[in-house]
Amino acid sequence: MPSPGPVGGRAKRALDLAVALPLAVALTPVMAGIAFMVRRDSPGPALFRQQRIGYAGRPFTLLKFRTMVVGAEGMGAGLAVTDGDSRITPLGATLRRLSLDELPQLWNIVRGDMSLVGPRPTVASQVERYDARQRGRLLARPGLTGLAQVTGRNAIPWSERIEIDLTYVARWSMRRDLAILARTALVVLRSEGTYKGPRGGFDLPPPGAPDG
Repeated sequence: MPSPGPVGGRAKRALDLAVALPLAVALTPVMAGIAFMVRRDSPGPALFRQQRIGYAGRPFTLLKFRTMVVGAEGMGAGLAVTDGDSRITPLGATLRRLSLDELPQLWNIVRGDMSLVGPRPTVASQVERYDARQRGRLLARPGLTGLAQVTGRNAIPWSERIEIDLTYVARWSMRRDLAILARTALVVLRSEGTYKGPRGGFDLPPPGAPDG
């Protein structure tokens, strides 16, 4: 039986292209300027590329402006990033606070890897810890923003974020997507949930772990 396709279908994809393509083109000079500043701020490439898991469990290369020192994933807390993390570069702290590090993902949206709105993409080692129900999160293209992003963002644990994303998948509507986009602007302006804080972080047990 053929796959029904990602949540929202052609209508959601049409919105993605109508918004992301003109934005990506218009912001190309801004992104070029940020890339130049990133290279000057610390040694290493301007872009951070990482394999993430998208719709139906398919891997893709996510693009971000680099906000940490090269090799940061192998240092300190690994994938977890906290406020004041010594691995974050001076410019990187500003880019994260304003969410400007996410701008290159407009091109991920244009390519069809991502959507404007959806569950945030994560890495394969984390997806491997999802149970069958939680894998329902993968029925939507990952988003530049999402319901979990405007309901606590990184400040809430992944188990809660997944539940919020499952609600999004089950109740998707174009009106809901537009409302999330509007709420995202407020979250970014207030710099809410940029870092994991005391409750955030990945809290799913490893595969095969006892229930306790």
